[in-house]
Amino acid sequence: MSGTFMQMALNEARAAAERGEVPVGAVLVRGSEVVARNGNRTRELNDPTAHAEMLVIRAAGAQFKSERLMNCDLYVTLEPCAMCAAALSFARIRRLYFGAPDPKGGAVEHGPRFFSQPTCHHAPEVYGGIAERQAAEVLRSFFQERR
Repeated sequence: MSGTFMQMALNEARAAAERGEVPVGAVLVRGSEVVARNGNRTRELNDPTAHAEMLVIRAAGAQFKSERLMNCDLYVTLEPCAMCAAALSFARIRRLYFGAPDPKGGAVEHGPRFFSQPTCHHAPEVYGGIAERQAAEVLRSFFQERR
């Protein structure tokens, strides 16, 4: 099942690339139900916070009428940045599954390692490298076309 959710996230990343956005996709699930799915929309919305993770967290919060998304799991194609890692913690996301690592901008296994900080009140279970090769290829192709 987790492979299916990551494939959905990869489809969202590809759709983001077609819109000219950095191709990152996210899918938020509760149990086996997809709650929200989206890709980056920072350019489209003129909003630097419109990362895929933020968009699905906002949609789920509105749907559940709660800022706490306990028992929800997030599948995202790229290691989350510090902003998104903080939002995952505040939302009490249960598990994070991500595709490609992000040595430059990631904040889970790289950079500030947000969930390892003593000020982090909630850390999800983290599983990296899910469909890593595919996720990295989507990003690589996007940036090669722009050079």
